[in-house]
Amino acid sequence: MNTAVFTKSLSDSRRSLAGWALGTAAVGMMYASTYPSQRANTASLPEAMREALHIDATAAGYLHASVFGVILPLLAMIYGVVVGSRAIAADEESGQMDLLLAHPLTRTRLALQRFAALVAGAAVISVLVWLALLAIRDSAQLTSITPTEFLAQCLSLALLAITFGALALGIGAAGARRAVVLATSAVIGVLAYTANTFAAQLGTDWIAYLSPFHYYIGGEPLRNGFQWADASVLAAGAAAIVSASIIRFNRRDLG
Repeated sequence: MNTAVFTKSLSDSRRSLAGWALGTAAVGMMYASTYPSQRANTASLPEAMREALHIDATAAGYLHASVFGVILPLLAMIYGVVVGSRAIAADEESGQMDLLLAHPLTRTRLALQRFAALVAGAAVISVLVWLALLAIRDSAQLTSITPTEFLAQCLSLALLAITFGALALGIGAAGARRAVVLATSAVIGVLAYTANTFAAQLGTDWIAYLSPFHYYIGGEPLRNGFQWADASVLAAGAAAIVSASIIRFNRRDLG
């Protein structure tokens, strides 16, 4: 199978991917390293906030609430949306899509290979985050979390980025301009995060199950290791979005 689009996508984005991977790993490492100094401060937070964010004085509780609960998933979501919006919408908007499809390349292959490049990028970022956290595990007093549990959470991080990347790709495949793809994906991301975080406080627990963030962190991989059922939901959701996107992409007239 010709993988020219996949390799070209990775080659063209190698600098930005390196920036994303190194930057995300550095941010995760920096915030995780503050655990010893912040451990005592968790008791001063309002009880409702501690319950909503699952905060406690343990290393897993701190990272669950801060590093993997807010900072890294936000960066992962942004990465997925930015790369997913470029997959189809950017080329169509710039007029390059006709030139691409003038080659012996089907729309399906184009979409799949662009999505595969996004998946590869998400994997690189998550592996680098995992290695960065392992590097400070002893000095930051995070030894209560095993390397396997860190890896489980990083896998969920990659799947979260892939899910939002699939969403952005799908909106672009439907014909939206890149600005619309970015705005729509961002709004959906904010609503999904809010639904997962505050559903219990609003007495509507069922809403959380509609959010990708629930399957990303609801099973608490930092405490419980790999959550294969949750990971399967994210993977299946991304696959379903991409499949529907390809159907729509193949059926419509390109701008």
